[in-house]
Amino acid sequence: MRLVTRGDLDGLTSAVIITMKEPVDQILLIHPQDITDDRIEIRPDDILANVPYDPRCAKWFAHHLITPTNQSTPPPGFDGRYRTAASAARLVYEYYLEREPDDPALLRLARLVDETDRLDAALLTPDDVEHPRDYILLGYTIDSRTGLGSLDDYFRKLIDWLKSMPIAEVLQQPEVRERVDRIRNEQETFRALLQRNSFQLNNVVVTDLREIERLPAGNRFLVYSLFPEANVSLRVHWGPSHETVVAAVGHSIFNRTCNTSVGELMSKYGGGGHRGAGTCILPLDSAADAIEEILFELQANG
Repeated sequence: MRLVTRGDLDGLTSAVIITMKEPVDQILLIHPQDITDDRIEIRPDDILANVPYDPRCAKWFAHHLITPTNQSTPPPGFDGRYRTAASAARLVYEYYLEREPDDPALLRLARLVDETDRLDAALLTPDDVEHPRDYILLGYTIDSRTGLGSLDDYFRKLIDWLKSMPIAEVLQQPEVRERVDRIRNEQETFRALLQRNSFQLNNVVVTDLREIERLPAGNRFLVYSLFPEANVSLRVHWGPSHETVVAAVGHSIFNRTCNTSVGELMSKYGGGGHRGAGTCILPLDSAADAIEEILFELQANG
């Protein structure tokens, strides 16, 4: 049985719970658009978590908006759980806890799920951005937007550690400490890069990273501290091998006045997300026009 999920804290927490309860023998980390664009084969016994629905799967857990332009809709009575929530991990946790409400192993994960909710919904404080700790700090070490490179082996080790260790002990593991040290050591370089490559256009802060050959590690929420009057961000960078352009949009976590449903906006360009954040992958020949249209929508909706 495979678990197909995303390489972030939401996917990790979902994986911790699911591998405790299901005979998973393989974990496949993907980008959600891999399913949207049918780039991977989904098998009949696959469990999908924190990625779009595929009718071939056995179980599905998700909390992102379902938009008819970019994904299939599950039938009534599908196995798993879907609703708008702070994280997919919350739905995974509820699903298995309802079946075993007194399971001490599940109950021990309550704080991990709570903190996953906070990070995935960006319900963070300035201190969480400038001086992260515990599960929030761990989440930054597996966020692809932090810029720490490949994480497949690291992700699998974290699953085992989180099942058996308190967070303080997990953070002392050499692989974790190496990533944490890099985030802290490169934070000021990343701050300077954001200031140099970002500008504010009415309510939108735009960061274009396509000229950067090597991106220093850094907290993706830092841009909202640097541009406190903006209520939404658009971050643009190259896809793999410079063959596509990635556009990532997010509501400010400090100025929560943006009215745009980001997931719906991204679905118009083949991507997705939830109300406050989402991404799309743009073909080179249409990227400039799409980015201009996205900027127009973000400004028009305030």
